[in-house]
Amino acid sequence: MKKVSIVTIHIVCWTVLLLYGYGSYLLKDNFTFYDVSFGMSMSLVHIIEFYVCYLWVYPRFLKRGKVPQLIGGILVAFFVFVACRYLIEEVLYRTFFGIHNYSDDTTMQHYILDNVYYGTSYIVVAGAAWGVVNAFRTEQNNRLLQEEAKKAELAFLKSQINPHFLYNTLNYMYALAIPISEKLADAVLKLSDLMRYTLQDSPDGQVLLSREIEYLESYIALFRMRFEPAFYVELDKQSVNAQKIAALLLIPFVENAFKHGVVNDPEHPVKISIKVIGRHLEFSVENMINPGHKDHSSGIGLVNIQRRLDLIYPEQHELDVEHNAYHYATRLIIELS
Repeated sequence: MKKVSIVTIHIVCWTVLLLYGYGSYLLKDNFTFYDVSFGMSMSLVHIIEFYVCYLWVYPRFLKRGKVPQLIGGILVAFFVFVACRYLIEEVLYRTFFGIHNYSDDTTMQHYILDNVYYGTSYIVVAGAAWGVVNAFRTEQNNRLLQEEAKKAELAFLKSQINPHFLYNTLNYMYALAIPISEKLADAVLKLSDLMRYTLQDSPDGQVLLSREIEYLESYIALFRMRFEPAFYVELDKQSVNAQKIAALLLIPFVENAFKHGVVNDPEHPVKISIKVIGRHLEFSVENMINPGHKDHSSGIGLVNIQRRLDLIYPEQHELDVEHNAYHYATRLIIELS
């Protein structure tokens, strides 16, 4: 749904609901200012409570693994309802109109407990409304994902001939390079391994994390051949076993570090860390920024990386980027399935 249409639906629903609620006053001949004023205050605090839940509690905490936060958010919404009602009916009305709802001897404990009845209904209504809207959004997202998947599949099929041709050609070049230069042959072999990995496929798009790391190591080794002996990259990997990850997810961060960073300074090496703690992969890349680099583009842009993470690991990842004029660091945490 577009934002404009959602706002329109909200306005129409509240209008119908309020007209239904206050229509009974229009049918009465003896309704009083007291009746209308306290009816309006109750409607206002219900609307406030509704949107605290609809815009903050449910979007933020109605997720797997956030039940304690969800309960806490609902309690916050309830106390917002109680506080707003007390402010309007017991403070503002008393000050400006000389009326109030509860007797002066009402304790705060009784006031809160009495409002449990009045303050819970719109928490439920907000949950139902959020569920309906979220269902529509999920359906829309699924439709968009299906369309993107079809486009990606067509693009992939169109591109199959060239990568396979290049891969086969690299193998032929490797055979030719062996008698000429062992170093050149090793470089061609590394490049061939990289190409072979990109052509591999799996039904769910997942590969062993160890294979993804092997790809990174081949990529680093290829760059080492280009820049050695002045090539300083530290790769730290820990607790990597049989976990799986989406293929080619980590390489863009390393590529950007090599493209925009300093790789020939032994005092400030590029640092790459990969470790698994429980079900979480923690991956980080740190590098000094090359001040003489004239290409200010981001290579494989963070926008594209973030988009892929959102599609593959929705609500299961955290990506932090820290940078200044001299230093660049990325930290990615993924909940592995």
